[in-house]
This record gives sequence, structure tokens and C-alpha cells, in this order.
Amino acid sequence: MDQAAGRLAEQGGRMTPVRRRTLEILLESHRAMGAYEVLDRLAAEGFGHQPPVAYRALEFLVDHGLAHRLQRLNAFAACLHPGHDHAPAFLICRTCGTLAELPAAPVRSALADLAAETGFAVERVTIEALGLCPACAEARTGAGA
Repeated sequence: MDQAAGRLAEQGGRMTPVRRRTLEILLESHRAMGAYEVLDRLAAEGFGHQPPVAYRALEFLVDHGLAHRLQRLNAFAACLHPGHDHAPAFLICRTCGTLAELPAAPVRSALADLAAETGFAVERVTIEALGLCPACAEARTGAGA
């Protein structure tokens, strides 16, 4: 958390109590969370119950590289590599919601090369793969045996 606050200070931002708690909630979950799910937790702890409370904190964290927005799920997750300028790929378990963050540079580079061959200029890429985490895959295999 101190590293996150330091990163914000370098960028001219400030880690307010609601932003800090929002980041802590994301870090504790180990999965993507919707804004209303975060809002419920914030409200239960006395941070307010209006949607802008959560949305402002989440967008601030995304804008400052401390969280990611997952388009497919319309949800947010803590960045596992803050301080590194990156746009990762995500593996999302469709059963339990576990989230894995992976480096996506090789995939992005290959896609940019292929697009360039057609004259297309890629401006933004979101890589989100849906599947089963090892635990859920094993449970599914074990249940079928």
C-alpha cells in the first residue's frame, strides 16, 4: 500500500481513505469485482452508499495504474504489477471468478505486425480469456470420473 501511495505521489495524485480502502478491497478479493460489489463493501464500512463513491475511486485507481478494468466482466481488479507500464492479458475462470494477470507484449506485438500487413493501425487491444482455473478444471474432471 505504501508503494501505491508513493506511485500516486510521483504522479501528483493522493491516496485518500476511500481510494486506499477501494484498493485494499480489490487486493483482498483476488478476482474481478463489479463497482456495486465494491460499493457494498465501502458502504458497510461507512464510506458512503452512492455509486459515484465507488466509480470515482475505481476510475482513479485505473487511471493511475493501480487497477485494471476488465471489459468482458464490466469489473475491476487490482494491478499485480503496479509501477510497470503495461497492458496485461487476463485469464478469467468462468466458474469461480479467479483472475490471473499475464504479460501480453508478445501477443500484442504479433497482432500489431499482422494488422500492419493489412494497413491497419491498432490503437487499443484488450486480451481477456475465459476458461477454467486449475482448481475448477480438476474439480470438473474429478466430478466426471
